[in-house]
Amino acid sequence: MKIENLKKIISEGESITVEFKKSKNKLNKDVYESVSAFLNRYGGKLFLGVNDSGEITGINSEAVEQIKKDFVTSLNNPNTLNPTFYLAVEEVKIDGKVILYINVPESSQVHRCKGKIFDRNEDGDFDITNNTNLVSSLYMRKQSTYTENRIFPYAEMDELEDELFTRVRKIVGNMRSDHPWSSMDNIDILKSSGMYLKDQITGEQGITLAGILIFGSELMIQTVLPHYRTDAILRRENLDRYDDRDDIRVNLIRSYERLMQFISKHLNDKFYLEGTQRLSIRDKIFREAITNLLIHREFSNPFPAKMIIEINRVYIENGNKPHGNGIIDPEDFSPYPKNPKIAKFFKEIGWVDELGSGVRNIFKYNKIYSGADPKFIEGDVFKTIIPLTNQDTNQDTNQDTNQDTNQDTNQDGVAIKRLLEFCRTPRTREEMQKFMKLNNRGYFRTKILNPLVNGGLLKMTLPDKPTSKYQKYYSNK
Repeated sequence: MKIENLKKIISEGESITVEFKKSKNKLNKDVYESVSAFLNRYGGKLFLGVNDSGEITGINSEAVEQIKKDFVTSLNNPNTLNPTFYLAVEEVKIDGKVILYINVPESSQVHRCKGKIFDRNEDGDFDITNNTNLVSSLYMRKQSTYTENRIFPYAEMDELEDELFTRVRKIVGNMRSDHPWSSMDNIDILKSSGMYLKDQITGEQGITLAGILIFGSELMIQTVLPHYRTDAILRRENLDRYDDRDDIRVNLIRSYERLMQFISKHLNDKFYLEGTQRLSIRDKIFREAITNLLIHREFSNPFPAKMIIEINRVYIENGNKPHGNGIIDPEDFSPYPKNPKIAKFFKEIGWVDELGSGVRNIFKYNKIYSGADPKFIEGDVFKTIIPLTNQDTNQDTNQDTNQDTNQDTNQDGVAIKRLLEFCRTPRTREEMQKFMKLNNRGYFRTKILNPLVNGGLLKMTLPDKPTSKYQKYYSNK
């Protein structure tokens, strides 16, 4: 987040979503109570190196790294915070003093700090462990807010893909030899990751929607979520329909793999040296984009998720429960986890980094890949637009296309001139193809129609809907 915005937040003082801790040389003892309360309530912003009155006192430079290490280590200790939760710590210098800023999102789970449940109000953190009504209300709010927490008491473990549990154990074991999942059976992995729950009000218990979406068979997923699917589309030549398509209705692990395969099949790769490590820029960008598509999706929304590869961009959209509206600024936004348990699972197996890193990484690496900035648009439908060429390249492409079109027109001037005259009245693709007495639809589209459209000699009657079956083309010539 930009320093100016952080200074503004600090100047407005503590609130239900802002907490200051002095932490001059070490962490305040109650810092984890605040983290737990933020997770349980609406999330918040935690500042270390700021006293209760909002004065920036700073953290001693010798203590910064140890404080960061202690903070992250303790949050991954179930004796301190249960369930554990990963948070990124951002080091910021304001007016010559170092402070630490931690954005704490709202969690879909109820967290305990050293065995106690804390909630948040305007006066700070308060212990509600022994208040049955408040605890019940907290559990109810979490389960009603997050679709991924919905319990399916009649779902059976044998309806999940056992092979995926085996793969997960191997993945986490390779990442960390002492990872607890390595020795857990299937149901314990679900319980550990918060995907097997007990409803504190009704007493029902079972596999959650998150567990089904990650490990479930295709039949099981379609039974509990009939509208669920992700459409991968290539649309470069056949703008009316598509050149290639993968209709994906499998679980999130297999969906990720199929979407990455689709990208590898249709997009060029670029290799890049980051330090001494050689990496694939394409995979780096779309690993983030695809996990964002799968993880931060509102699964109760029947809107089908789409990833469309076009000539000059990749366009991604999915149903969303918005926490804002409009274009996201990567330098000034507070990431909000739509499905925290699914996100945590993907992080546990190393397929994503910390919350919010996806947007920043796509911005960073797309500059190298295409020289252009992507766009993220928050709304009821979340849209991600990843340019494959920069503006200068687009201009050059248009110029080249104009030149090529003019050359083609000169070479076959009579036929093209007759077609343009024919299209003074808007015509369908079928009418134009019949007029030119061409049977091969693909040849007509790639060699004649697309160059004329790209060159500006033909225009679409529905430019915002290039694939509409009502599309017609017209000429001003």
